[in-house]
Amino acid sequence: MTRRWPASPRRLTLPATATLLVALTGAAGVAAAAPDRPALAGATAAAPAPAGDLDPGPYHRLLDPLVGTWKAVKTNYVLGGGRPVVSRDIVVRTRWMRRTGGRFLEERTDGTLGGDRYHRTGVLGFSTIDRRYEWTTFDSVTPTAMTYRGAPVTGTPSVLSIPGEFTDPGILGPGYRGRTIPMRTVITLGRTPTFDLYFTPPGQAERLVDRVVYTRRIG
Repeated sequence: MTRRWPASPRRLTLPATATLLVALTGAAGVAAAAPDRPALAGATAAAPAPAGDLDPGPYHRLLDPLVGTWKAVKTNYVLGGGRPVVSRDIVVRTRWMRRTGGRFLEERTDGTLGGDRYHRTGVLGFSTIDRRYEWTTFDSVTPTAMTYRGAPVTGTPSVLSIPGEFTDPGILGPGYRGRTIPMRTVITLGRTPTFDLYFTPPGQAERLVDRVVYTRRIG
């Protein structure tokens, strides 16, 4: 008996290929829009933002006095059970982050706090779109990021007040664990910068909980 092999598949010609593509996709081509499909209402090509709105500007330059390596004194008014905890071995290293185009300032703080090793990494920048300072920190005490967003800035401030809120892991006491605590960082610029942190526990007045005073540059 003679075995009959199936015929070889035909090669689709270009017109046949196009016809098959239309049948599968319902479009006349990959890049062409269907002629009966209306454009999205209000869809327009996004205009590029002016370079001046994106590049670092004068409000970034106000942060230049923070750049460098500093000796600092840190005083905490919460962790000592009512008695201030003072650390005099704090070293703060601050630099502009080149890979961000110099848009963000990175702070690294090391030392001890209450006899334990202490570290904090902070990122400070100015949003040219929102016209506000933004500050986020990560430290070895709290298990959550501390994030702050300021109000729109005008003029030439020498003191930056940047509010935020966080979920208390129990820093203020067991009764506050899991509660949202309004907070505020106040950064005083100049030759001896100061970072003050305030909490406003529910039903209480705002109070100072932490202060870092830059005392002198190293090197």
